[in-house]
Amino acid sequence: MGEILSDIWVKMLHFYEGSLHDINHFIKVHSFARLIGEKEGLSGEAMDILECAAIVHDIACPLCREKYGSARGDLQEAEGMPMTEEFLAEFTLPESFVEQVVWLVGHHHQEDCVQRIEHRILLEADYLVNAHESGYSEEMIRLAEKDFFRTKTGKELLNSMYIKKSDG
Repeated sequence: MGEILSDIWVKMLHFYEGSLHDINHFIKVHSFARLIGEKEGLSGEAMDILECAAIVHDIACPLCREKYGSARGDLQEAEGMPMTEEFLAEFTLPESFVEQVVWLVGHHHQEDCVQRIEHRILLEADYLVNAHESGYSEEMIRLAEKDFFRTKTGKELLNSMYIKKSDG
């Protein structure tokens, strides 16, 4: 599966046609998702599904910005599901694998329906990147630590990156 994931990664790089923001975003989310997944003990198919979803999770952003003038989460999710299915069609992947990746892309902004660890990790990895890109306040980040993050690794990363330590 590693070679296929590499091919999907390269295809996504080309898909974004030089949009450095989109390229850097998916690379960072994929990196954090993989790290969290490894540290939380994911392996095999669950890790492959997580990595694939992290690579393609924002596939609809360029279309949404063009079509709606916004890449709001709900728009990304709605447009992203069929786009992901089409994008992955050229790869030899089991149907159930593609269905799970498509579902994750269609729910990667929704915390209220988390049932699997891959979903939780994708949410946390995306938050870690969005916190910097969107300039979240320390107060927002502290709330996320308390109310949003569930994995030990995600919390450790959030703290290491964003929670200022007192000098005291």
